Amino acid sequence: MPNAELKEIQQAVVTGDPEALAGLRVPESYRGVTVHAEETEMFEGIASADKDPRKSLHVEEVPTPELGPGEALIAVMASAINYNTVWTSIFEPLPTFKFLRRYGKLSPLSKRHDLPHHVVGSDASGVVLRTGPGVHRWKPGDEVVAHCLSVELEGPEGHDDTMLDPEQRIWGFETNFGGLAEISLVKANQLMPKPAHLTWEEAASPGLVNSTAYRQLVSRNGANMKQGDVVLVWGASGGLGSYATQYVLNGGGIPVCVVSSPEKAEICHRLGAELVIDRSAEGYRFWRDEHTQDPKEWQRFGARIRELTGGDDADIVFEHPGRETFGASVYAARKGGTIVTCASTSGFTHQFDNRYLWMNLKRIVGSHFANYRESWEANRLIDKGLIHPTLSKSYALEDTGRATLDVHRNVHHGKVGVLCLAPEEGLGVRNREKRARHLGSINAFRQVHRDSVR
Repeated sequence: MPNAELKEIQQAVVTGDPEALAGLRVPESYRGVTVHAEETEMFEGIASADKDPRKSLHVEEVPTPELGPGEALIAVMASAINYNTVWTSIFEPLPTFKFLRRYGKLSPLSKRHDLPHHVVGSDASGVVLRTGPGVHRWKPGDEVVAHCLSVELEGPEGHDDTMLDPEQRIWGFETNFGGLAEISLVKANQLMPKPAHLTWEEAASPGLVNSTAYRQLVSRNGANMKQGDVVLVWGASGGLGSYATQYVLNGGGIPVCVVSSPEKAEICHRLGAELVIDRSAEGYRFWRDEHTQDPKEWQRFGARIRELTGGDDADIVFEHPGRETFGASVYAARKGGTIVTCASTSGFTHQFDNRYLWMNLKRIVGSHFANYRESWEANRLIDKGLIHPTLSKSYALEDTGRATLDVHRNVHHGKVGVLCLAPEEGLGVRNREKRARHLGSINAFRQVHRDSVR
């Protein structure tokens, strides 16, 4: 349960009195979801798939960090689970404490992040509690969401695209004081207005994946998708793919959605996609064994795409599974097409037949999260009701380990949320008229979750 000071903050937010927050004391400690430096070898010798985040993630009282220039403390009402939380919890591909130690050497201010515990989480919705010197756009009481790009911008490299800043980091993964907590520390240029028609948990869920999908597909820094493009979307009903599917449809493209079950195929149809491949039902096996891929399966897969599209190959392949699918992705893209890739949730070492790339003039584009402008535009589309949250289920903060396990084992649909200071689901809606217009789309993933567990 929140401590007494946090209960006062919680009450002010829930009762719709955000102006009162400026007069409330910021507590010296709060509950956060952490991993511990002393436990980084606890899963040694265990296969990745068998590592259990419930054993490594702790919900505990941690000290509130000192507020620095250009920063804000936010009361976190809700957060969400991303794959980087899974990686953090199983200490792969390396323990995040190496990131924190490196960041801690940068400056006296960044040294705060180098601690023996790491408060994790890269999504948040909540209310500004305090702002540091030099912050003028935001004030206590502002209802916000946070994107996860942390940059220093002291050199010239990031001033055209902040993702190229040499000190670019992902908040809550490569920095401390993340969003799976009752209070979080962010840079002020991570903040964006909370969409008023969404609940706290709905508003928290798009952040990382929505911005990532926007840059990967829509931005000139990614695939620069145009109307009519055929886009192959792997994991099209998942946390990242569900936003990609929406962007393709919203931008006049033609999604070919790849999923792993009839329930997930139904989600894609509910989003408006017509062309869906259930890879489990159709039995695709892109690897003969651990070391050898099967080009005949690539060919069978490519033929299926052309069958669905009336003869077209994919202009763009939205790649994020990585090792398991990358060879098939390079094959499936059309001549001159683009494979845009991030995440690599099935493995970081990609293998493909370069003849299909070089002789057919294809491009591989690496994409990593999004800059502030891209994140702001992605959030604006949520606010306009053109892109919708894909939240399927929310857990209490105490059950973050279970929520992370769901994502680790891919038994979830869309995004999995976590209630932090929000005492229950359904709070935080300020524009009910707008919500009513979009309620069916907002609840699409919740309905599928309910149907699948009956």
